[in-house]
Amino acid sequence: MSAPLAPGETIGIVGGGQLGRMLAMAAARLGYRTAILEPEADCPAAQVANRQIAAAYDDPGALAELARLCAVVTYEFENVPVAAAERLAAAVPVFPPPRALEVAQDRLTEKAAINAMGIGTARFVAVDSDEDLAAGLAAFGGEGVLKTRRLGYDGKGQRVFRRGPEDQVQGVFAAMGSVPLILEALVPFAREISVIAARGRDGKTVAYDPAENVHRDGILHTSTVPAAAAPETLAAAREAAAAILDGLGYVGVVGVEFFVLADGEVLVNEIAPRVHNSGHWTEAACAVSQFEQHIRAIAGLALGDPARHSDCVMENLIGDAVARVPQLLREKDVVVHLYGKAEARPGRKMGHFTRIMPPRG
Repeated sequence: MSAPLAPGETIGIVGGGQLGRMLAMAAARLGYRTAILEPEADCPAAQVANRQIAAAYDDPGALAELARLCAVVTYEFENVPVAAAERLAAAVPVFPPPRALEVAQDRLTEKAAINAMGIGTARFVAVDSDEDLAAGLAAFGGEGVLKTRRLGYDGKGQRVFRRGPEDQVQGVFAAMGSVPLILEALVPFAREISVIAARGRDGKTVAYDPAENVHRDGILHTSTVPAAAAPETLAAAREAAAAILDGLGYVGVVGVEFFVLADGEVLVNEIAPRVHNSGHWTEAACAVSQFEQHIRAIAGLALGDPARHSDCVMENLIGDAVARVPQLLREKDVVVHLYGKAEARPGRKMGHFTRIMPPRG
């Protein structure tokens, strides 16, 4: 691709959840049409897109149809089959590139790649047996977080080990599904932050202000901007995110999660090769949201200014918390966004709201 996409062209989005929904809305604002590949009927993204291809993500006929319809294809979640992304890339530009998808899908590969870029992470070891787990725990002082290497999100597929007789390793590998695992050393972090950054087709990068994140039961609860960390720490996080973008030859928006240590050092926790929940605040506190930024990047347009005009706190509406919406709509300086999901279930993200306020100082 060289010239930017012209208005009226179609952007393909693999995945039909709320991130795909918000990408489709941003694309429409810039004059683009969207086609969604998603097997679930009446998915959140299809409610606002121009077309849905209701088929599996790796369906050859559906992939061929998506490539035929679209000038460029992106994806809204990192568990898209890499082979499907590569098949699409043989026929139409795919951004972020399939390599970024492949790196992010395996936690061991991801951390090794980040370390190879000279960026720090928690210590880690591969676990393919109970014996590997015992050896890893011994190396990490008896503590660590055991995770599936693939397909985990929102705290799923994880087990925490702390010193004590209750943490027996016998049978754990089988209990975790006998799939490849990774053991990460526990990090004594002071806070968690994330950076939403973007890289254009011309290699230019921009980054939003880091957000400070609070999780509950493994799911993001709030993102607060500005984060309560030293300027040097925030700058280091931005620089690390830019280095990851360049190292992957990335195009589009990425979410990079960090642990901040007591001395201000940052360690990468994980990367998400897509728009990210901790960047939802940008739609309320910035002129150019992360969703528009992603569309700009993959369409070959100029990247927008990531500066914010307000301080803010974004909060997810999980499960029955969506019942708070009528009251939230009565409040001043609150921006509500619902995802079009019919059923509220425990742990399900139904929407979010962002409370904006004048910037301090």
